[in-house]
Amino acid sequence: MAFNFLIVDDSPVMRKVIIKTVRLSGVDIGDMYEAGNGIEGLEEARNNWVDLILTDINMPEMDGIAFIKKLKEDEVLKSIPVIVISTEGRDEVVKEAMAYGANDYITKPFRPEEIGNNVLKVLGY
Repeated sequence: MAFNFLIVDDSPVMRKVIIKTVRLSGVDIGDMYEAGNGIEGLEEARNNWVDLILTDINMPEMDGIAFIKKLKEDEVLKSIPVIVISTEGRDEVVKEAMAYGANDYITKPFRPEEIGNNVLKVLGY
Protein backbone atom coordinates (compact mmCIF):
# COMPACT_ATOMS: atom_id res chain seq x y z
CA MET A 1 0.00 0.00 0.00
CA ALA A 2 1.42 3.37 -1.04
CA PHE A 3 1.26 6.29 1.40
CA ASN A 4 0.65 9.92 0.44
CA PHE A 5 2.75 12.55 2.22
CA LEU A 6 2.36 16.28 2.79
CA ILE A 7 5.55 18.23 3.48
CA VAL A 8 4.94 21.65 5.09
CA ASP A 9 8.07 23.81 5.26
CA ASP A 10 8.79 27.36 4.10
CA SER A 11 12.11 26.29 2.55
CA PRO A 12 11.72 24.68 -0.91
CA VAL A 13 15.22 23.21 -0.54
CA MET A 14 14.34 21.58 2.81
CA ARG A 15 11.11 20.18 1.32
CA LYS A 16 13.18 18.53 -1.44
CA VAL A 17 15.65 17.10 1.11
CA ILE A 18 12.79 15.67 3.20
CA ILE A 19 11.07 14.20 0.13
CA LYS A 20 14.30 12.56 -1.02
CA THR A 21 14.91 11.19 2.47
CA VAL A 22 11.39 9.74 2.71
CA ARG A 23 11.81 8.12 -0.71
CA LEU A 24 15.06 6.49 0.50
CA SER A 25 13.42 5.21 3.70
CA GLY A 26 11.87 2.15 2.10
CA VAL A 27 8.26 3.31 2.59
CA ASP A 28 5.95 2.67 -0.35
CA ILE A 29 5.39 6.26 -1.56
CA GLY A 30 2.28 7.39 -3.37
CA ASP A 31 1.85 11.12 -3.94
CA MET A 32 3.98 13.84 -2.34
CA TYR A 33 2.30 17.18 -1.71
CA GLU A 34 4.08 20.36 -0.63
CA ALA A 35 3.11 23.55 1.19
CA GLY A 36 5.12 26.60 2.25
CA ASN A 37 3.21 27.36 5.47
CA GLY A 38 0.35 26.13 7.63
CA ILE A 39 -2.36 27.90 5.62
CA GLU A 40 -1.22 26.19 2.42
CA GLY A 41 -0.79 22.94 4.37
CA LEU A 42 -4.42 22.96 5.52
CA GLU A 43 -5.54 23.61 1.94
CA GLU A 44 -3.43 20.72 0.60
CA ALA A 45 -4.68 18.39 3.35
CA ARG A 46 -8.30 19.30 2.60
CA ASN A 47 -7.89 18.86 -1.17
CA ASN A 48 -5.85 15.64 -1.24
CA TRP A 49 -5.76 12.26 0.45
CA VAL A 50 -2.85 12.50 2.89
CA ASP A 51 -1.60 9.64 5.09
CA LEU A 52 1.19 11.50 6.93
CA ILE A 53 2.24 15.13 7.39
CA LEU A 54 5.81 16.28 8.01
CA THR A 55 5.85 19.90 9.16
CA ASP A 56 8.28 22.59 10.25
CA ILE A 57 7.54 24.88 13.23
CA ASN A 58 8.98 28.26 12.15
CA MET A 59 7.08 29.40 9.06
CA PRO A 60 5.45 32.67 7.93
CA GLU A 61 1.69 33.30 7.92
CA MET A 62 0.82 30.21 10.00
CA ASP A 63 3.52 28.42 11.98
CA GLY A 64 3.66 24.70 12.67
CA ILE A 65 2.06 24.87 16.13
CA ALA A 66 -0.96 26.81 14.79
CA PHE A 67 -1.10 24.41 11.83
CA ILE A 68 -1.20 21.35 14.10
CA LYS A 69 -3.89 22.99 16.28
CA LYS A 70 -6.10 23.77 13.26
CA LEU A 71 -5.51 20.34 11.77
CA LYS A 72 -6.53 18.55 14.98
CA GLU A 73 -9.67 20.74 15.33
CA ASP A 74 -10.91 19.57 11.91
CA GLU A 75 -13.11 16.45 12.12
CA VAL A 76 -11.91 15.12 8.77
CA LEU A 77 -8.20 15.91 9.12
CA LYS A 78 -7.57 15.25 12.83
CA SER A 79 -6.68 11.59 12.36
CA ILE A 80 -3.74 12.34 10.02
CA PRO A 81 -0.48 11.67 11.90
CA VAL A 82 2.02 14.53 12.10
CA ILE A 83 5.80 14.47 12.48
CA VAL A 84 7.48 17.80 13.23
CA ILE A 85 10.89 18.37 11.62
CA SER A 86 12.32 21.65 12.88
CA THR A 87 15.41 23.55 14.02
CA GLU A 88 13.28 24.57 17.00
CA GLY A 89 14.29 22.08 19.67
CA ARG A 90 13.43 23.87 22.93
CA ASP A 91 11.67 21.54 25.36
CA GLU A 92 8.65 23.82 25.74
CA VAL A 93 8.10 23.94 21.96
CA VAL A 94 8.47 20.18 21.60
CA LYS A 95 6.03 19.62 24.49
CA GLU A 96 3.57 22.12 23.00
CA ALA A 97 3.66 20.43 19.57
CA MET A 98 3.15 17.02 21.16
CA ALA A 99 0.34 18.33 23.39
CA TYR A 100 -1.53 19.64 20.33
CA GLY A 101 -1.29 16.30 18.57
CA ALA A 102 2.09 15.83 16.89
CA ASN A 103 3.01 12.13 16.81
CA ASP A 104 6.77 12.65 16.75
CA TYR A 105 9.40 15.41 16.74
CA ILE A 106 12.73 15.47 14.90
CA THR A 107 15.21 18.33 15.23
CA LYS A 108 17.27 19.63 12.31
CA PRO A 109 19.90 18.81 11.35
CA PHE A 110 18.72 15.23 11.10
CA ARG A 111 20.16 11.99 9.80
CA PRO A 112 18.24 10.48 6.87
CA GLU A 113 17.76 7.19 8.74
CA GLU A 114 16.17 9.14 11.60
CA ILE A 115 13.39 10.41 9.34
CA GLY A 116 12.99 6.99 7.76
CA ASN A 117 12.75 5.23 11.12
CA ASN A 118 10.29 7.76 12.55
CA VAL A 119 8.09 7.66 9.44
CA LEU A 120 7.99 3.86 9.57
CA LYS A 121 7.19 3.93 13.30
CA VAL A 122 4.36 6.45 12.95
CA LEU A 123 2.91 4.52 9.99
CA GLY A 124 3.00 1.32 12.04
CA TYR A 125 5.84 -0.55 10.30
